[in-house]
Amino acid sequence: MKTCPKYTFGVGDRFANGAHAQLAAFIEAKKLGIDITPVWNKSNREHNIIGSEPIQTRQAADKAVADLGWTGEYLLDADHINLSTVDRFVAPCDFFTLDVADDIGEAATPADVEAFIARHPELIGTVAIDGIAQPFQITREDVEKTANQFLKATQKAAAIYQHIVAAKGGVDNFVTEVSMDETDSPQTPPEMLIILAAIADQGIPIQTIAPKFTGRFNKGVDYVGDVPQFEKEFNDDLAVIAHAVKNYGLPATLKLSVHSGSDKFSIYPAIKRAIQRTGAGLHIKTAGTNWLEEIVGLAEAGGTGLALAKEIYIKALEKKEALCEPYATVIDIDYAKLPSAEEVSGWTSTQFTDALRHDPANPGYNANLRQLLHVGFKVAAQLGDTYIQALKDNSTVVAKNVTGNLLDRHMKVLFL
Repeated sequence: MKTCPKYTFGVGDRFANGAHAQLAAFIEAKKLGIDITPVWNKSNREHNIIGSEPIQTRQAADKAVADLGWTGEYLLDADHINLSTVDRFVAPCDFFTLDVADDIGEAATPADVEAFIARHPELIGTVAIDGIAQPFQITREDVEKTANQFLKATQKAAAIYQHIVAAKGGVDNFVTEVSMDETDSPQTPPEMLIILAAIADQGIPIQTIAPKFTGRFNKGVDYVGDVPQFEKEFNDDLAVIAHAVKNYGLPATLKLSVHSGSDKFSIYPAIKRAIQRTGAGLHIKTAGTNWLEEIVGLAEAGGTGLALAKEIYIKALEKKEALCEPYATVIDIDYAKLPSAEEVSGWTSTQFTDALRHDPANPGYNANLRQLLHVGFKVAAQLGDTYIQALKDNSTVVAKNVTGNLLDRHMKVLFL
């Protein structure tokens, strides 16, 4: 098993053009005493939309590491893969996010459920967990219900994992994550305990797990929900993970992963308190915010950069239903609050950046516009070389925004 570093940040590079600016944030963080490992990720869906291949993400990361002299570890994530999509990621990737959200709720066979319950009598009754004041009261019916909901998903995760092991020729050269975040209902801490027992039974040496937490984790905008309830859940999940590591032989490096974790400013203090108190690790995915900062940079540059940013927004507005549909579970856009094409056409550079840059204190900020542009990278992809050339022509201001956003709004807030 390849050991996953304690603190990892998932950074996305939609167009394999921003790796240098992203890595610069990790370099600056290290100077401040913050040791975070970059994990470049790009999902199969995003590769298909853009027309790219995972090897291009690997090449961009490798080049940035070489050019900037990064001597720390770095990883490449096969993001949200399943058996039908994993093969194109096997060669270039060394971190695999096994996405079984679609399999949650698919019932396992009654025999498998009964066998699971028989193997785990310790899950029934009063279950005391260090770090959680009130012991869990778990009935046999609770275990059966949770097993019926999640056991099949863990079996699917095992099938993907074994496929990767066979393709990689062993278990020593990749990190495994299990993702259950893109589903309708959050997993409670008692459910998390049962899920981890099932994952251990399947022989998957997971080092990060991405549950669905209470609240909305919409793309590119702040958390929407009950922050104290999130903090309780997060702390309880950390305690459950520590218990599962001790009792089920899961890797000691197992940690929580927060997907769609970029820009969730209101919960960062709670996460910081939890990891400082417990010494736990953290994986947080911040991919989409990097693409948005590229657009912020183009708009800030003015001239042809601003014109292109406006063009991308206006075309995204025209195609909003098609762009939003694949991301329906992770965005909340009020179409009535999207500025019109005519209005945006007349915007200054400052008006555009005020609307897009994630600063809720700015009266010009528009979370609806920000979410639409988050899912609107397909428009930029269709512009082809025009978009890439604009990034190159305005590289200084684009890089400043990409690096500063990661460092100042994310890394410093979570770790300093």
